[in-house]
Amino acid sequence: MTSLDYIVLAGYFLLMMGIGWWAMRRVKAQEDYLMGGRKFGKWLQAFAAFGAGTGSSDPVNTARTSFTSGMSGMWSVMSWLFVTPVYWFAGVWYRRMRHLTLGDWFVERYQSRKIGAAYAVFGLLFYMVYTSMLFSAIGKVAAPLIGNAVVIGDRSVPMEYILVPLIAIIVMVYGILGGLTAAYWTDVLQGAFIIFLSIILIPFGLDALVEKFGDPQTQGLLSGFRIIHEQLPENLFTIVGSSAGSEFPLHRIAAVTFISLVGIVVNPHFIATGGGSAKNELNARVGLVAGNLAKRFCTIGWALTALIVLALFADNTELVRDPDKAWGIASRELLWPGLRGLMLACMLAALMSSADTYMLVTSGLMVRNLYVPYVRPDAGESECLRVARLAGLIMIIGAVLISWFMMDVFQQLQLTWIVPMVFAAPFWVGMFWRRATTHGAWAVILFTLVFFFILPWMLPVAFPGLKNSAMFSRTTNVIVVTTERAAAPSDVRFRNSQIRNWESDMAAAVASGDADAVKALGPKPDAIEVGDALSTTVRRGGQSIYWSKGVTPDEGTTLKVIESRQEGDATTEVMEYDGPVAGQGNLQLEFLLYDLLGFNMRSSSAATLATMELVPKILIPFMIMILVSLFTRRNDSGALDKLYIKMRTPVAGDAAQDSAVLEKAYADPESLNRNKLLPGTDWEFAKARPIDWIGFAVTILLCFSVIWIAIWVAGIGAS
Repeated sequence: MTSLDYIVLAGYFLLMMGIGWWAMRRVKAQEDYLMGGRKFGKWLQAFAAFGAGTGSSDPVNTARTSFTSGMSGMWSVMSWLFVTPVYWFAGVWYRRMRHLTLGDWFVERYQSRKIGAAYAVFGLLFYMVYTSMLFSAIGKVAAPLIGNAVVIGDRSVPMEYILVPLIAIIVMVYGILGGLTAAYWTDVLQGAFIIFLSIILIPFGLDALVEKFGDPQTQGLLSGFRIIHEQLPENLFTIVGSSAGSEFPLHRIAAVTFISLVGIVVNPHFIATGGGSAKNELNARVGLVAGNLAKRFCTIGWALTALIVLALFADNTELVRDPDKAWGIASRELLWPGLRGLMLACMLAALMSSADTYMLVTSGLMVRNLYVPYVRPDAGESECLRVARLAGLIMIIGAVLISWFMMDVFQQLQLTWIVPMVFAAPFWVGMFWRRATTHGAWAVILFTLVFFFILPWMLPVAFPGLKNSAMFSRTTNVIVVTTERAAAPSDVRFRNSQIRNWESDMAAAVASGDADAVKALGPKPDAIEVGDALSTTVRRGGQSIYWSKGVTPDEGTTLKVIESRQEGDATTEVMEYDGPVAGQGNLQLEFLLYDLLGFNMRSSSAATLATMELVPKILIPFMIMILVSLFTRRNDSGALDKLYIKMRTPVAGDAAQDSAVLEKAYADPESLNRNKLLPGTDWEFAKARPIDWIGFAVTILLCFSVIWIAIWVAGIGAS
């Protein structure tokens, strides 16, 4: 990067800190700090939802999966698309809760401060890990732009280890000082930056394609779309993968969408960005839906950028080795001085717009659900604000430490996938079923912790023989499919890059005298030309059924062919391990259920197994919640009456007016059943109004419009 790039970056940092200092003067109480005084309109709510939901890992992950899988790779982030219509209802829920944290709602619903404290601990740990993932993702973009390492003394330090704490300091300054007001105003600016980064590489990339493969004198920018199709095989332009070998077949997309819907509602920040900080219910709804739809449209831009990068840099040795660097390398190679610094600022904005909100929500949980109930019940507003700022500081420091020790985006992401299931069933069942009890909620919390987290880790440690068990070491069949097609230009350049990498690695292995490394490299790849018959071999399967990190074959264990078939131009061989293997990682106990039910999992694809893994994790907590609640003592009826009356009473005017409306509703016993869909039952569903169904239907149409636009974009330039 040039001096101009660093000036742009420094200007961005100073602006963020200035907003935090300005907002600090407006913070007088917890509600100001944690909810911004509940005075935000549609636009601020939309940018807050967009910023909090769009992290630095999203463009990186989308670019990576699209670089390796084509347009279908967009589902690594787009899987949330059809959760969006439910947000039209969820925005109202969070505003009508009238709480500062979601932990407060759990305390009220289950009449248990301990459940609120447990939720606070969950929130702190969840956001430490999640924010650490965002910090780590920045390294994948920053390294190609700034440099892979910094020399301090006589030691070379990877750039990400320097950048992560620097970013953390900026986040802490404007977030801790200014609270949610600072976070929301910076989200407006950072949202604009995120939209900018979603589109800026596209025109530069198209121009580079015309310059490299076309005729700049006679062809315009749009000719780049035609060149993309000329350079890449057509299978990279489909938006849904095949069920045979894709990471994103339809059933996988459906399962991930469902678990996302079940779990997202208990993410602690949703009570703020999901509508709790909005001026009124309509602002809450529109902001939450619009902000999340904006991210879906940006995802299309990220996927298209990856295809452009693949067409341009298929022979780039850095990318062949590490597709995670697609975004950073494209920024380095395509953008002008100054714009590279702005691009890095945009990526930092994507991180910071999420991290600041997570920090503030964690602050609220620590104060409201731990410090005040258990340490200082008589703490005043100024003391609570000091503790809130300290708690936010602790969360960010914890995230930096996790990032330093792990620095593995995918591994960090894995830690966050199923954690929300601990509180998802108590939330959903408690929202709509009066009969849900405190004992039922604790049963779910303890079961999910033990069955999904503790036992999978402890059992292999306590009983190491399980790793070699014939039952638990089973895998799916190994499928090897060999096809022939005409080589596209990008195939030729990609093969040339593979050859250069092989030559470099072989030279290094020979020089070091490492015979094992030489053997592992195998024969040199053959050179090819455009139009040559390209034989591509895709191996899938061999997926461990019970072990999270797969299996390792023992020495002497080989693969034997159990079936071979010819289908057109493709030859398929089905194989299985012929000998013992050892399990690695955690034991996935949920697959015992499928064994008991007689399912044959050996023929399942990796995507199918991943889908099957999610089903018990979704259903079992709900079953436990309902069964335990049916056989345990009900919660206090009077307290539940007030809760459900509040959840069905629209928010009115300012705080004083709204309080008066609530008191009037509490004093009228008939208000409990007035707009109840099933009066006289334990089911607490409210009657839908026209605005509910109209908004829901419009949001569904908008979701399908995103899919249509993705298909249209993928088809631009096709013959």
